[in-house]
Amino acid sequence: MSDRWQEMAVFVRVADTGSLSRAGRELGLSQPSVTRIIGALETRLGTKLLFRTTRSVSLTDAGALYLERAKRLLAEMEEAEQATRGVDSLHGVIRLAMPLMYGTRAIIPALAPFLASHPDLRVELAMSDARQNLITDGVDLAIRLNIGMLDDSTFGAKKLATVERVVIAAPAYVAAHGVPTTPADLARHDCIVQPGSFGSESWRFIRNRTITSVDVHAKLWINSAAGVLAATVAGMGISLGTRLMAGEELRTGQLIALLESYRLAPADVYAVIPAGPKPSAKVQALLSHLESWLAADQCGMPHRGTSVGT
Repeated sequence: MSDRWQEMAVFVRVADTGSLSRAGRELGLSQPSVTRIIGALETRLGTKLLFRTTRSVSLTDAGALYLERAKRLLAEMEEAEQATRGVDSLHGVIRLAMPLMYGTRAIIPALAPFLASHPDLRVELAMSDARQNLITDGVDLAIRLNIGMLDDSTFGAKKLATVERVVIAAPAYVAAHGVPTTPADLARHDCIVQPGSFGSESWRFIRNRTITSVDVHAKLWINSAAGVLAATVAGMGISLGTRLMAGEELRTGQLIALLESYRLAPADVYAVIPAGPKPSAKVQALLSHLESWLAADQCGMPHRGTSVGT
């Protein structure tokens, strides 16, 4: 990479991460090297691009303008190189963010055949149930579950799938506390909720076009979908989940579905692309693969390279 392209790439990573040292780690450079490269870029341009403190960096007005153009040029360069190499030679790193539970059960299995087909690609996973800052974390693609429209209106987004939600409990819990037969019964039960998720304290049910909202008694708050599932299996209360994430436990009888004559609004699975509607070739390739994989999941079709029953 020429000096100018390197300067541009280093500047973009510093701006996206807000840290000279983190950008250096991601690019395999020492912090002094990153500082020298940014200094050389500012000297060549004759303007200051970054405000630096001992803890962070931020963009000047000139830096914000340069960042926008630099990202566009780097994306165009990668697109041009990829067009020459062809899709079979995708290379580099894709930073993929996703919720822990959904990522574990739905996305990670899809990555194995994708990476096998593209041996020069590396995927870095950021798995968390907390809402991540896609810009400062340098994310190329994020998977998010949402009811209704996403609030990331400034990013490109594409709906990949829809997952059915279900009320679940352990057999031991219902044996001890009884089976709720209407949503209103939930107010008398111990419930497990995940703050800030679609399993918060107000649960909405639909039946015969009538919407019923129930403010449940939150016996236990857990900030992780995996924790909610584990607590539910342990018989600590009733929770909301999806048939995908609780599928194995429902099949084996560790959990049972409740109130099945009522419907919950489904959760939609979105791909969010910070770079906008025209991602890089490698991100587009992963996005297309995930779209096909999740569509096969919804249709109950075996994935290529697997056999029915595996």
